[in-house]
Order: sequence, then structure tokens, then C-alpha cells
Amino acid sequence: MTNYKAITGGEAVAEAMRQINPDVAAVYPITPQTIIMQKFADFHADGLVETELVPVESEHSAMSCCVGAAAAGARVMTATCSAGLALMWEMLGVASGLRLPIVMSVANRAISAPLNIHCDHSDTMGSRDHGWIMLFSENGQEAYENMFIAVRLAERKDIMLPVMVNLDGFITSHGVENIDVYNDQVMKKFVGENKPNKPLLDIKHPVSYGPLELPDYLFETKYQQIPSMEAAKKAYLEIGKELSQITKKEYGFFETYKMDDAKAVIVVINSTAGTVKRVIDQLREKGKKVGLLKIVMFRPFPYQEIREALQNAESVAVLDRAASFGANAPLYGEIKNAIYDLKKRPLLYSCLYGLGGRNIFESDIEHLFNQLLNKGLEEVNYIGLRK
Repeated sequence: MTNYKAITGGEAVAEAMRQINPDVAAVYPITPQTIIMQKFADFHADGLVETELVPVESEHSAMSCCVGAAAAGARVMTATCSAGLALMWEMLGVASGLRLPIVMSVANRAISAPLNIHCDHSDTMGSRDHGWIMLFSENGQEAYENMFIAVRLAERKDIMLPVMVNLDGFITSHGVENIDVYNDQVMKKFVGENKPNKPLLDIKHPVSYGPLELPDYLFETKYQQIPSMEAAKKAYLEIGKELSQITKKEYGFFETYKMDDAKAVIVVINSTAGTVKRVIDQLREKGKKVGLLKIVMFRPFPYQEIREALQNAESVAVLDRAASFGANAPLYGEIKNAIYDLKKRPLLYSCLYGLGGRNIFESDIEHLFNQLLNKGLEEVNYIGLRK
């Protein structure tokens, strides 16, 4: 039975948080994330959650609060974006290094300077090697569902790593959609009770958190994060299969759209995937063999699975909404790594677009597909850039 609500993507994330009912949530406002925690604060004020809601003085303090609460044994959540995420960066490494199952939603927004409050992925991509599992969401429905997966994934004893759920700032966070909000009791059962791992407040089994580790120990400690991150891939698929019993959807590392016979393929993350799908439908009516690969799980990155998905394509354009100055763009570099071992590689092109919230139009994507089919692209391309 469906229960549709016309709400924004940010409010959809807050609905998920309400149903999860975390023990502690640290809150600090920043555009365009504010809508998430503001709506959750409304739920708190109305007595719909039992969460300890902690207003703090900065995003650094928000993550510090989450770290302390998670170490104590609480189920913990927060949200941020842009400069707020950047201010947290010291504590992001603490959260993952201490193996704390914190869940954080990020309404992706450009990093200053110049100051810009609109969508690109420079915030999240700047933190991609901080040891967090990273999931991306095309729309509000996906962001809502990713929150439940994130909690289960973070708290698995063979994982114990924090998870970042990303959605495009304003485009998704403030865009109203019909969100299917599943039954409260069903989702509560799916998430289950928090079973903390070696909590600080278990005085019968004392532990230490955050010790000083010199060269004789740190290497081994950090190594433990590597197999745990890899284990997140299998765990994600297992949890997704459980969630599919409720939602009747599939949860893979990525989504393929009309890829079976596609000669020209676009790879993209988050909301632009919806625009690409519409253009694909239009071009397919004209007999053009085009397709989409939309990344959902960015960390850990599914190299082998993506390599298999792209092996029959002739040309691939990777769309990045973040630059990596002096290096390959973030997503492009990962796709390049993924297809390296193919005996016959597709032609691969890097396309930077949408920085600071600049729109990408259906006409841009159609033109890009036509260039791919005719192999008429430069190695690096800038979509919508004024010259």
C-alpha cells in the first residue's frame, strides 16, 4: 500500500530520520541542508521522535558531538553540506578511524570561493578519501530509501564505518516530489534496534577511544578499514535485497538504463541522471543506441562491476559536477581506472558541467550523445561553459 506525500527531497530525508528515530542528532544550519534538520526539529518539537536533539555552534562541533555520542553507544545522525562539510573534515577522519556508525546526509553544494550556495559535488568529492561509505541519490525517493540502507550498513559488525547519503542541493533538497513514505512500523522493523559495539558507557567492559598511535601501530589500525570498506559492497547488496521486499525495487551499486545494446553511454551521479534518461527515451525513438550508467555507490567504488557494464560500449562520456585541479575529474578518474583492464576499451571522455548550480539542458545532453556516436569529442570537455 502506497502512502505518497508531496514533499521536498530534504523533507523526505527528515521523514526517514523520523522513522529511524536516532538516539542523538546534532544540528547546525547551512543552506541548502537546513531544510533537513529544520523538518526533523519539527518532528522533535511535536514529540514524534525520542531523539536527543543537540544544537551546536558549528559543523565541526556537530561531528564532534556525533563522534562522542556514537562512541558512547548511541545511534547518531546529522546533516550538512559545502563549507559545513569542509569544516568537519578533521572529524570525518576521526569518525571513520574510530569505526563509528554515524549516518550523515549531504545536500551537495559548491565550495567557496567565490561564495556560491548552489549545487555541485565539490564538497563531497573533496572528502572522498576520508574513509566514509558514500551513496548518491537521483531524487528524493532514493535519498529517503538510502537513509535506511545507510543505518543498516554502518552498524553491521563487519563494517562499522560512517555513511554519507548525498542528494543535490536545491535541485533535490528543495524540489517537491511525490515521495512514497513506507509504513512506520515496517521501516522500524527493517532498521532494527541499535546494538552498539564496545560502547564507552559499558563500564563492565572498559575500552579506550582515540589513543595515540605511533609508527609501530597506526599502519595496522588503518589497514583494518580497508577490508571493512570492501566488505561494504557485499553487505550493501544483502541489505538492498531485504529492502526490496518492502519497496519492490532493486538496489545495485549503480543503475543501468537501456544499456543492453548501447553504443554511446553517459556516466553520471545524482539528479542529472533523470534528465539523461528523458533524452535517452527521445533518442531511442529515433533509433539511436544510447544508454546511461548512474552511480549510486561511490565508496567503495565498484570497479569490476562497472568494467563489466561498460565493456560493450563504443564511447563513454563521464559527467563530473566537480573539478579536480591538476588531475582527472573525480568520477572520470575512477571510470578510467575501472576500464583499464579491458582488452578492448571504449573511447572515454571527461565532461565537466554544472559547477555552482549551472543548469544542464536536454539539448546539451542530446548534443553530447550525438558527439559520442560520431566520436567527435575532445578528451576533456566543458558543457555549458561560456567562452
